[in-house]
Amino acid sequence: MIYFRRRDVYDLHHAILGLLYSVLITGVLTDAIKDAVGRPRPDFFWRCFPDGRPNFDSFTRNVICHGEKSVIKEGHKSFPSGHASWSFAGLSFLAWYLSGKIKAFDRRGHIAKLCIVFLPLLGAALVAISRVDDYWHHWQDVFVGGLLGVTVASFCYLQFFPLPNDTDGWGPHAYFQMLAETRSNVQPSITLGNSAGRPSEIEPACIPSEHQGCVNPGETSPILEDIELGRRH
Repeated sequence: MIYFRRRDVYDLHHAILGLLYSVLITGVLTDAIKDAVGRPRPDFFWRCFPDGRPNFDSFTRNVICHGEKSVIKEGHKSFPSGHASWSFAGLSFLAWYLSGKIKAFDRRGHIAKLCIVFLPLLGAALVAISRVDDYWHHWQDVFVGGLLGVTVASFCYLQFFPLPNDTDGWGPHAYFQMLAETRSNVQPSITLGNSAGRPSEIEPACIPSEHQGCVNPGETSPILEDIELGRRH
């Protein structure tokens, strides 16, 4: 909507690029931590024993899971929450973006602007809470996942845009760099045009005259012509 209003290609390009970077980096970090930690989900018992009957080895007393391997493997990926991290990565970037566009931190006390900024964060928080209610994650999982998403989103946003409280917080860095380069290229051309573009004007010489004071030789008058003709004859 902002693009269709301002037709700013720089803004659209860097907004999409920053959002994709935020979600991509968050997804890679989340999956790497999931595989490294391997924390069981809250419903791991039912994944391991679908019929509700625990099975143990008679000699070692180790747990023998008789559920599906894919379900059991997925049950070891509780920390951190992928839904929470991805939601906060995308919606936190949107919150940063909106705060810069509507100038939410211009110190004018517009509470409505803060409500607009917090709406995406509220949506991400509801997604994270739903994962705990569905018994898929512990509260620590969604907390760390949300923190990871917010951190990555903030890092990616500041790579493409200034801080929202900055004077130029409404536009991307590349736009202002383009303006600075354009101005620096225009100034030397104007200077050269003023110095070499104008032809040098030759001031006419002034010849003293007895009757008229200073006479320009380029100017002719009937009186001067009569005087010259009289002297010649």
